[in-house]
Amino acid sequence: MNAPPLPQPHRGRSQPSLRTAVALFCAAATTLTAAGCTSEASGESTGVSGRGGTLVIGATGKLPNTDTMIGGAGFEGKRLVSFQLYEGLTRYDLSKTDAPPPVTGALATSWKVAADNRTWTFTLRKGVKFQDGTAFDADAVVFNLDRYLDRKSRYWSEELGAAAGEYAGGISSYRKLDADRVELVTAKPNGHFPEDLAHVLIASPTAVRKTGSADFAKHPVGTGPFAFTSQRAGEEIELKANTAYWRGAPRVDRLVVKALPDTAARTAALRSGAVNWIEYPNPDDIATLKTEGVKTVTNSYDHLWYWILDTEKGPWKDPRVRRAANYAINREAIAEKLLHGTAEPARQAAPRSTLAYDPAKDTYGYDPAKARRLLKEAGGADGFSTSVTVPTGGSGNLLPVPIAQALQRDLAAVGIKVALRTTDWATLIGAEAKGEVALDSDAIAQSTTLFQSEALLPLFIGSDSPFWTGGYSNPKVDDLLAAAAADPDRGAREKSYREALSQVTDDAPWLFVVNDRNPRALAPNVHGLVQPQSWFLDLTTVRVDK
Repeated sequence: MNAPPLPQPHRGRSQPSLRTAVALFCAAATTLTAAGCTSEASGESTGVSGRGGTLVIGATGKLPNTDTMIGGAGFEGKRLVSFQLYEGLTRYDLSKTDAPPPVTGALATSWKVAADNRTWTFTLRKGVKFQDGTAFDADAVVFNLDRYLDRKSRYWSEELGAAAGEYAGGISSYRKLDADRVELVTAKPNGHFPEDLAHVLIASPTAVRKTGSADFAKHPVGTGPFAFTSQRAGEEIELKANTAYWRGAPRVDRLVVKALPDTAARTAALRSGAVNWIEYPNPDDIATLKTEGVKTVTNSYDHLWYWILDTEKGPWKDPRVRRAANYAINREAIAEKLLHGTAEPARQAAPRSTLAYDPAKDTYGYDPAKARRLLKEAGGADGFSTSVTVPTGGSGNLLPVPIAQALQRDLAAVGIKVALRTTDWATLIGAEAKGEVALDSDAIAQSTTLFQSEALLPLFIGSDSPFWTGGYSNPKVDDLLAAAAADPDRGAREKSYREALSQVTDDAPWLFVVNDRNPRALAPNVHGLVQPQSWFLDLTTVRVDK
């Protein structure tokens, strides 16, 4: 007897996304060896019974658009809001503190890839409900992919298509195999496809049909650990525990996230009790906060604060000049004295907490004499003048202007005179997305992630990036990235990434400065946080004592 014909695959159109990539291009992160982590024990977070209380978090920037993929507030917005409302077929396992988090099952329990390394079959988790009580199934997956990739869908929009393109844009077709299985086919072999799908968030089809895409952000519904209650768009959102969450209900009843971009205002809100958790406390305040009973937690994660240098013209075109600048700066002083140990020196391109980090490539120590020799070899013994555009704040940017001022002093000492030009974060990354530099400088300062989302690596160091990357191009790096992207074996990908970042370190297209340690400050009655080596957090383990 012949099997019934399978449903015909949907053909999704890849939407080249700059919006999501821009948001992710510049978020926040952390670096610290596992032995040095300050983190609450995992056992406390899962072994104590009881629920209740309200967790109120002060964020460093505006909050994201709550419609699944649109976001717009970097990885901070994703970790505090989007990943609380929604899930993808996969998720990051954020239960450990001693290594970068692997991807595990979320709305899918398992997956396999065919010999072509393009055809993926996902077995879906049974019994999962959206927060509106409707069932999650294969139809819901197809509905959401239609919404992201199919221009003919009544729920598709330019904004959604652009936002979803970075992670879902490589999907060439998709179909329901049965109620509990879907097949997704990528246009090219994509070894990190399961990691990508952690960011392809699934909304309730019933809720989307009820509101339409235009108004869905006002009433978002997913399968995540927290359900929507109310919001002041971009400024404050209130969520409640999803008591039917498939992994078990969160330990707090309510989650409130407030946008508090001013560092002093965040600290004041913590001290007054207006919030009981703040992201990135001012390093100058940490010692005093500890005497007041506030807990500060840190851990390694995938973060680099750096300058992108214009490698196409002027002195920065010469790699000897770029290396000289890297030897001229005192990263240790910035990390320990300015940032009070909340960051570590970045002596190479790969952040310490990534599996691409190679201790042997810690190349750039503080050596002004070597910097001067390299400048002399490059014919610049008398020094030169240059400029950099620096954001005044933004996701993951630490204390951008004070850091830039410290670099300005160090570089001046070897003859490189830098004019600092400040702008807001949105202006800087908006220009960067167009392939431009805000304020027409010779460099830009920013923070970024390199490995938490492998799909973004070509945007930073690939020759064909649509972003302004200082014109950096190296065919060897391109080949290594292409080889890694096509390989489903994680170990092989890591080897290629290590080689690629080693080459970037040698080429020095960036001024490598510091890796953040992702500090956050918690009131004494907040317990149970497991601080992973990640931009992201599992807030289901947190409790607030009344």
